[in-house]
Amino acid sequence: MDTVTGISELTALEIGRQLAEGRTDSVAVTEYFLERIEGIGDEAIFTTVTAGRALREAHASAARYLKKTPLGPLDGVPVAIKDLFDIEGIVTTAGSRVLAAGLPAVRDAACVANLRDAGMICLGKTNMPELAYSGLGLNPHYGTPGNPFDPARVPGGSTSGGAVAVARGLAPCAIGTDTGGSIRIPAAFNGLVGYKSSEGRIDKSGVVALSFTLDTVGPLARDVADCIALDAALGAAPVPKIVPADLSGLTILVPETFSFYGVEDAVESNFRRSLALLSKARARIEYVDFPEFDEIEKIAMAHGALSAAEAYFLYKEWVDTAKAEIMDGRVAQRVLSGKGMSAYDLLSLLEGRRRLISSTNKKLGARTLVAMPTSPIVAPELALLEADETAFFAINKKVLRNTNLGNLLGLCGLALPNGTNELGLPSSIMLYASGGCDDHLLRCGLSVETTIAPTGG
Repeated sequence: MDTVTGISELTALEIGRQLAEGRTDSVAVTEYFLERIEGIGDEAIFTTVTAGRALREAHASAARYLKKTPLGPLDGVPVAIKDLFDIEGIVTTAGSRVLAAGLPAVRDAACVANLRDAGMICLGKTNMPELAYSGLGLNPHYGTPGNPFDPARVPGGSTSGGAVAVARGLAPCAIGTDTGGSIRIPAAFNGLVGYKSSEGRIDKSGVVALSFTLDTVGPLARDVADCIALDAALGAAPVPKIVPADLSGLTILVPETFSFYGVEDAVESNFRRSLALLSKARARIEYVDFPEFDEIEKIAMAHGALSAAEAYFLYKEWVDTAKAEIMDGRVAQRVLSGKGMSAYDLLSLLEGRRRLISSTNKKLGARTLVAMPTSPIVAPELALLEADETAFFAINKKVLRNTNLGNLLGLCGLALPNGTNELGLPSSIMLYASGGCDDHLLRCGLSVETTIAPTGG
């Protein structure tokens, strides 16, 4: 049997293959990752390490492999879980001091239970901004994980700890949520693949909500194949055949207003390079106006954020009482912004969203994709955001701009690394497909991933 040396650089499916081939075993793999977590020196990545559970699950997995009865291709593969998913016996903090005094969860969240039933090993719970309400990843209560490419920069949010855990080789994959970009932005800032599933695709039972309308569940991983396998495991579905789509003749729309407005030079250069490579692979690239994107943004500017309205409904008892004093003030402000929204504002948002989702889905159909930079900028510096609240809100809004469109319009989305800037900081390209066309998006993602093959900026 081989040792586990270097296994931290493998994908989840590659680790699964090594386990299936008997080249290592689940206990050795789990112990290796637990030792890496213990020795990493950044206590802001994990809020809780579930070593006891992980080792119990690893021994059970090893026994299944001895009997040649593994539960699937991810049996024995470790995973990190964002700290707003319930894990039996552990308090779910959602990055908040308010929830930290609560009772331990009595059962796993539904999708965490599905991962467990697929044989995956729960390493623990990863850090996040309070209530998942930030695209930057700051948390004044439990610390902000350092970006692996430059610890002075933010990790992205809100699945901050999960992204850093994967990028630093502490877990082969992580599970997060995405309300306005909370999987795709940290994927972009950490050089990973991040997948935002369509609304309703993955059960959210046992997951602390920010916006019960917009929240979605999905994975962060090293490649698209892992995202496909994890998507299936999260939904308790068989893993589909991982077959790349043919890019020849595939139409990819590029919204010029949103793709190039306010974008940094290196991000634009890497994005245009990716488009050129896709065109060379015979995909049809069309630069277009995308009025649905413009209109949903105008509606939100006129009436407020749907996420804020729903967050205020959920957390009114926090922000309107003394509990607000122990919240992150930036999060409390964003939640309170929903307080002044009228019934007219909320219904204007919901009706505008319904109408524009219908229009967008008709435009894209079942096959056409949209491509944009995931974030117009690379990971910004942490110190400025901690010191200057005005800068924090401005930059947070900027990094969420492209990703938030997908949540508002019910799209599924995939963020893929596509290069770096002159400082070695990653950039990312994002693909959108109509809501419910996740399988097509992921199959296209397999092909795009190999076609754009990231290089230095």
